[in-house]
Amino acid sequence: MSQDGDGVRRIAVLRCNALGDYLMITPALAALRRAFPEAEVTLLGGAWQADFLSGRPGTVDRVVVVPQVAGLAGQPGGAPPASALPEFLAGARAYRYDLAVQLHGGGTASNPLVRALGARWSIGLRADDAAPLDATVPYRYYQAEVFRYLEVVALVGADGPPEYPLLAVSDQEQAAAAELLPGDGPWVALHAGAGDPRRRWAAERFAAVAAGLAAAGVRPVLVGSAADLPVSAEVRSHAAVALHDLTGRTGLGTLAAVLGRCAVVVANDSGPLHLARAAGAATVGLYWCGNAINAAATVRTRHRPLLSWTVLCPVCGVDASTAGFPHRPGEGCAHRPSFLGQIPVAEVLEEALDLVAGATCGPEDVPSARWAPP
Repeated sequence: MSQDGDGVRRIAVLRCNALGDYLMITPALAALRRAFPEAEVTLLGGAWQADFLSGRPGTVDRVVVVPQVAGLAGQPGGAPPASALPEFLAGARAYRYDLAVQLHGGGTASNPLVRALGARWSIGLRADDAAPLDATVPYRYYQAEVFRYLEVVALVGADGPPEYPLLAVSDQEQAAAAELLPGDGPWVALHAGAGDPRRRWAAERFAAVAAGLAAAGVRPVLVGSAADLPVSAEVRSHAAVALHDLTGRTGLGTLAAVLGRCAVVVANDSGPLHLARAAGAATVGLYWCGNAINAAATVRTRHRPLLSWTVLCPVCGVDASTAGFPHRPGEGCAHRPSFLGQIPVAEVLEEALDLVAGATCGPEDVPSARWAPP
């Protein structure tokens, strides 16, 4: 493939998993857009991505939902059955992609899938046991994800900064967020959930941060999906102050607008933390040390990752850094205690208030991109 982009008119990118996982590839998608400005970019993703991204201006032009693929880690619900895979691949070959980009793990399942698309050129990640593509970057687990994917697209001359591009939110989503966050701020959003319990900071600590924020004149608000309702209720049960609770009351687009209206977002390493970064909010991210290597923000002016250095399971002592934490279930121990116990309330509160003090914009100046749906 020529490095000047000649003849590249259709690009397929495989990234079929969860919200945070998707947002970590957006700097690479933006780099592809700059390198091939005339090309159409198709995301091969999940049903939630089709719902959320289709018609939303940004780094992809279309989303095609991938049917169930054996061994494709993290594939979200709503995928067509595996029996639809031959038709999916036939359609991809008929579409005649010029470039296929594998940004979905080490490639054991994803590289054969990308090769079967029939693109003129394929690039991606490759673990030791994975099939080759035309050009690959070695996959090693511990690497900052945003730089991992930028390294892949650099194979075709695409480059750019590691910061997330601002997510487009509609006027309707902005209006809904304004109704959900009434009155004067500053607001600080708290997200106490995470899909893996080991990534959750204790609910009573979130409650203590909320009390400290309220004492400083800041308005805390709980956010999250319907799956986070139990943990948000637990935070409220420990709270010494009344908490505004939006958990389960927003779709992703409205949640992005809500987070963008907040001076700071304090959250575990999960989708809403990444969404806050994409919405232009400052963040205090709570990480297990291993996850921080892969997922923490790389700048400190607006993002403050705080780390817990616990590597031994608090229940049985198994070394989590070498026993499959957090993405290889079945290896290591079966315990799921929080690994974030070393992060103190005082440090979280200090960083959050420092970011609030440095905030320079109000809700009317939210730096998110906007668009009006047709």
